Amino acid sequence: MSEIASSLEYVSFRSSVPQKRVIVDEDSSKVWTMYDAGPRHIKCPLVCLPPVSGTADVFFKQIMALTARGFRVISLEHPVYWTVVDWCEGFRKLLDELGLDKVHIFGSSLGGFLAQKFAEYTPQCPRVQSLILCNSFCDTSVFQYTDTAFLFWLLPSVVLKKLVMGGFPLKLLDAEVADSVDFMVERLDSLGQQEIASRLTINCANCFVQPQKLQHLDITIIDVFDECALTQQVRENMYKSYPLAKLAHMKKGGNFPYLSRCDEVNLHLQVHLRKYNGTRYSACEDDASINNLSQEANSAVEFLVSSTSASVMEGQNEL
Repeated sequence: MSEIASSLEYVSFRSSVPQKRVIVDEDSSKVWTMYDAGPRHIKCPLVCLPPVSGTADVFFKQIMALTARGFRVISLEHPVYWTVVDWCEGFRKLLDELGLDKVHIFGSSLGGFLAQKFAEYTPQCPRVQSLILCNSFCDTSVFQYTDTAFLFWLLPSVVLKKLVMGGFPLKLLDAEVADSVDFMVERLDSLGQQEIASRLTINCANCFVQPQKLQHLDITIIDVFDECALTQQVRENMYKSYPLAKLAHMKKGGNFPYLSRCDEVNLHLQVHLRKYNGTRYSACEDDASINNLSQEANSAVEFLVSSTSASVMEGQNEL
């Protein structure tokens, strides 16, 4: 068992936050797994979408930290869908089932891509208030499997898992990043063949976001400058696609900074969400809880903002 899975924080999370399973499709085998924590009367919560290897519990650090400050946080794990359109329709039905008109979405890698596609999918009746995209992308062609993605459903689990783990770093890592990788490998091992194959199919089948349709959205892009699955070119494409987006650069964090650098990611999430204080789109019960962050947290936010330029230059030099 990994260090994270055996940690007191994770054990406390699993014992205090119930896992829910929701069916919204006619096919009863399609079950959404979710953790919904925080004030239920909040109708514009933060919804977390995991990467290919993730399950609903990978955002437990965000759930524990943000709900303690009055936020409502929902972490999801979607059932087997083979196309982006099917996923978007299923997610729309889930929001309807939960009685949520709009949401803020924090998506990592594939989760971020699907968040963008969902915002694009619902232009007539917008369901996305804002996006926080972590190590994400806007064009699946970057993975170079567009011509063979339709064959993933035939491959055994062991081959699919190797494909996913090919994006994990190989060199020596700092302890927190290494622990996050170990935890995500365990989550990947818990997934069945159909789950992995369908996620990889959506992740790699020829598809791209039309960013011109999303320029009205409030977007924050969280990136790391150490080794991760995405190249610098992919990052640059994201920046060009969303020139008005706020950039939150992290010197380290790996593929899963919400696990390895959770405090920093949580601060970025709070900074992104606090502009909605006092509005119907607030994700927090007590708006003052964001404004009245501890002095330490405020200092950390100021440091993150002031050091962005330096981090960019240093990160680019390292790459």
